[in-house]
Amino acid sequence: MGKRRARGPALAGLSKRQKRHLRDFGEQHPVRDAVSGREVTQICELPENSDQSSSESDTENESERVSEYHKLLALLKTVPGTEEEEDEDESEEGDESEAESNSEGPQEVGGTDEEDDESDVLGQEEVTAKDAIKQALGQEQADETDNSGDPKHGAIEEFTDVKHESEFSLETNFMEEESGDYSTAERESSSSQEVSEDPYRAHMNKELEKKEIENISACCKTTSQLKVLIVVPFRESALRVVQIFISLLESGSKKQIDVSNKKRFKGEFGSDPDEKPPNLKRPEDYEAVFAGNIDDHFRIGVAVLQKSMRLYAPFYSSDIIIASPLGLRTVIGAEGEKKRDFDFLSSIEILIIDQADIYLMQNWEHILHLMNHLNLLPLNPHGVDFSRVRMLNLNNWSKYYRQTLLFSALQDPQINSIFNKHCFNYRGQVAVRNVPMIGSINHVVVQLPHVFRRLESDSLVSVIDARFQFFIDKVLPEYRDAVMSHTLIYVPSYFDYVRLRNYFKKEELNFTYTCEYTKKSSISRARQFFFKGERQFLLFTERFHFYKRYTIRGIRNLIFYELPTYSHFYSEICNMMKATNNGEEATWTCTVLYSKYDVQKLAAVVGIERAAQMLQSDKSVHLFVTGENE
Repeated sequence: MGKRRARGPALAGLSKRQKRHLRDFGEQHPVRDAVSGREVTQICELPENSDQSSSESDTENESERVSEYHKLLALLKTVPGTEEEEDEDESEEGDESEAESNSEGPQEVGGTDEEDDESDVLGQEEVTAKDAIKQALGQEQADETDNSGDPKHGAIEEFTDVKHESEFSLETNFMEEESGDYSTAERESSSSQEVSEDPYRAHMNKELEKKEIENISACCKTTSQLKVLIVVPFRESALRVVQIFISLLESGSKKQIDVSNKKRFKGEFGSDPDEKPPNLKRPEDYEAVFAGNIDDHFRIGVAVLQKSMRLYAPFYSSDIIIASPLGLRTVIGAEGEKKRDFDFLSSIEILIIDQADIYLMQNWEHILHLMNHLNLLPLNPHGVDFSRVRMLNLNNWSKYYRQTLLFSALQDPQINSIFNKHCFNYRGQVAVRNVPMIGSINHVVVQLPHVFRRLESDSLVSVIDARFQFFIDKVLPEYRDAVMSHTLIYVPSYFDYVRLRNYFKKEELNFTYTCEYTKKSSISRARQFFFKGERQFLLFTERFHFYKRYTIRGIRNLIFYELPTYSHFYSEICNMMKATNNGEEATWTCTVLYSKYDVQKLAAVVGIERAAQMLQSDKSVHLFVTGENE
């Protein structure tokens, strides 16, 4: 057999199993193996400087000590020939394991003397093992001091890049900047990396390239391609909007853009000059509103490309929709209808409501119905990849990012309700209003006394019934006498008109009526009866005056059941009395009913200063006289 190599003193007291477990797992074997008879415990003599090394180890901090078993593991790895030794002693391990098993058997059954002897041997082995470990630690410390300049020995230690470590330390960098110890080259490199401006401003001021814009638009989409909705009252208005779009797209280049379906669009939205009735004089505002094609039922989609524009594009492929309230209402439909669609309104980012005052004369319910169906979650996907849709659309927050532009020629509570209840942009609201310093009453040219009578009401809802009751109890009895003939009653609301008409029929009063739904033959007959005095009262609606602007002759007494929506209608109706001037100006009268909820209309008629005095006054009746001074 070959000659055994000398082993380290720290490993002499361990069995084969303990050595293998220590080498493989780096920790002591949990079961204490009995030392066989072959293995003899070696007693290692301590070096001369053991007292000095022990004193130095006692003064060291306990937290900085290295585990004993880790040192043993390192010693096992550094000792050469351990594997060869194990190969040479494999045969001896088998014999030793058999001897251990044979020796353990009788020890468990009996033999207390053997157990005591074994415990003494184990205790002695523990003492010798501790001494051996201390000796190994002392030798390693001495080797570290001797081999400090050895490059091989330094490779085992943890590597720290002292040279470049300071560049990644925030504390040292800030300290250097404050003290000014860093060089100019480092200062230039650091200043180039720092952001001199606010990150949000830098992001907003950054100019994106065309490819970056395309990538952003491709990644972030909405539930529909449609972004802009323009609501206009007539086809003529839609024609003007499209013409403005074409002129804007052609302004940057000398070439004309390609507009598809242009001929069809002009045929359907254009007007025929022969349709205009000749020899009819109308006010300037009427000519401006009702010029061209005044059809109010239409809708058209517009797709804008780089060098072309497509008219009559499908709604889900359009960028802009130009439509009337009635045209959108027929598409949106009502609850319970089978064919209805409003998903294309889910991604509207810009809403433009132009000429909102005209919708008061059409049907305001269509506007309210449209506003209630804007920026809702779509019911159907319509081929949209929702993984690429922005979260604000999926969270139903689109209404908080929509821009709403509302244009009107007058101030009205219903228009203000759209502004206050249906505009939710998170950036706030901006309103520009014209204050009427001078009312339309100053434009009345006839000599006429104007009696303004204020009625009291507790709420806006109850003011309708309060006005009707005030009229039939206090105003109408004064005009029932035959002397007060030729009385025209101006009624702005169609519902109030129907209520008064039914009451007059019930009371069997001598009256006639005209409204926007009356046929031309009936209108001519009613005007003739009223002019000749065959009918004492004439019920006259505001919408009829808005669309027809007929001059009613024979008016001697005028009653405004409610202040007109358009302030200039007040002066127009009053000036109709001049058409039949027969020297009877002294007998003409004008009575106006108003309440505290008619502040805007009252200010437009009499002026803002007079309106404030009339509403704050204790008197309920106020008199104004207009006309030429003789």
